[in-house]
Parts: sequence; C-alpha cells; structure tokens
Amino acid sequence: MELTEAMRTTGTCRYFCPDPVPDEVLHRAFEVARFGPQGGNRQPVRWVVVREPATKQALADLYLPLWKAYFDGISSGDVNVGALPQTVLDADHFAEHLAEVPAIVVACAELAGLHPTDTELGRLSVVGGGSIYPTVQNLCLALRAEGVGTAFTTLLCITEPAVRELLAIPDDFITAGHIAVGYPERPFPRKLSRSPVEEIVFAETFGRPCFPTPAEA
Repeated sequence: MELTEAMRTTGTCRYFCPDPVPDEVLHRAFEVARFGPQGGNRQPVRWVVVREPATKQALADLYLPLWKAYFDGISSGDVNVGALPQTVLDADHFAEHLAEVPAIVVACAELAGLHPTDTELGRLSVVGGGSIYPTVQNLCLALRAEGVGTAFTTLLCITEPAVRELLAIPDDFITAGHIAVGYPERPFPRKLSRSPVEEIVFAETFGRPCFPTPAEA
C-alpha cells in the first residue's frame, strides 16, 4: 500500500470480524513499527499482545465502566467531545464488544528510556510521549497496510495498577495505550475527515496563515 493512502485511511476501527490475525501478519507489523523515532534511540517501547479470551475480558471489564461514565457525561451534556452522534454510538459499541476483538495490544514504555523536558512548565507534561507514540502510529499504519484495522485508546491507562498486575508488567514500565487489533467488519474509510491545511499551519507566528485559502489562491 502506498504510504499516503495508508495515512489517509488509517481511522479508528470499532467493528471487527472475529477472525484471528495470524502471527506472521503481526510480526511484519511490529518489524516495521519499531523504526519509529525516539529520543537517543533508547527504544523504550515494549508490547504485550493479549489474545486469551479471559484476559481480554478482564481488560474489557476494566474499560467498560470508564467508558460508560464518559458516555453518560456526553449524553447529559456535561462532557463536550465535539464528535458526531454516530461516532459516539460507534465508540459505545466498541466498548461493549471489546472482549470480542481478536487481539488487544498493550503499549508499554520503560520509564528510564523517556526524557521529558517539559516537567517544570506548570502544565501537563507531554514530551515523554514523543518517544512512544510515533512507534504506536507506525504499528497502526503497518497493520493498515496488511488490511488489519486498529482502535487506539488511552482510557485504560487510568487503571494501570490493575493492568500491570494482570499482565505482569514490571514496575519500571508504564502503560501508554491499548490498541484493539483485527480485520474490520466494515470497509476502511476512503479518506478521513480532517481540518484543512490552511486552518492549522501558521507562518512565523501562531495564527498567521502560512497558505492562502482556496478562495484566496
């Protein structure tokens, strides 16, 4: 698959076929995903592939109450996610059927391999994720090239102590996200919907358009 097509069509899959994803497909995806950029080439990311039904159910049991609390907030208007109603309903279906997904891949990261430089700024620290999430996205793109769908979520990170115990994750590793993996029940999107370049790219200073809008061009 051509790279830009994969980037434009690797959306969140929330409806999966029950067919297992073969080991050789997963291996090929992990083989290329590992080349994601990371600070100092420390390679902090490790993966746990969960396919045992009981373990998937345990993860789903942790996930569902977290999602339902969020979903109730959306339904009551207390939480504004800016998502289309169908997207929210699809996410609810995903949560209800998470245990049936062929595999759940848990992305872990070694704390000693992260080097956040923004911890003293008085705001949420995010820089450490720069050595994790490019590799995670590489995995999603590599699986897309194999015809495999993915859904990345960080919601289960709230329950990291329970996930750590369930999967025997060492204390010096954190959980950075969970990826549902399987062949999609529905076709991949032909093109994802995103904000136009003209609205999100600035020149020299924030807010100054870098490119003219189509009407101005």
